[in-house]
Amino acid sequence: MKYLLDSVIVIDHLNGIDAATEFLRDHGDDSAISIITRAEVLAGCDDAQEASVRSLLSHFPALPLTVQIADLAARLRRSERFKLPDAFQAAVAIEHDLILVTRNTRDFQPGGRAEVLIPYHC
Repeated sequence: MKYLLDSVIVIDHLNGIDAATEFLRDHGDDSAISIITRAEVLAGCDDAQEASVRSLLSHFPALPLTVQIADLAARLRRSERFKLPDAFQAAVAIEHDLILVTRNTRDFQPGGRAEVLIPYHC
């Protein structure tokens, strides 16, 4: 694995954003999601979409939250002023030595504590 997909990348794919679909096509085999991404993506779909969204999500290893990740997320929340879900995403990426793939440039900047890739802009 090389990449941790932020929720917005998966959501963009589901919303028909070609750049997100292209990234998943080209790098999906090297990507994982966090449990946070799984929950955020599933929370945004309706009952009719849930089965197909679960099928898509099942293609990616879902990385769990651990005590070490929770502790790191808390430190990142304090030091970087991240919202807690963003702190967890960054902590999962750091703990697993993965590049966080997002287009959330407001909260994540290349050169920060977590390595970040912004593959496209909308």
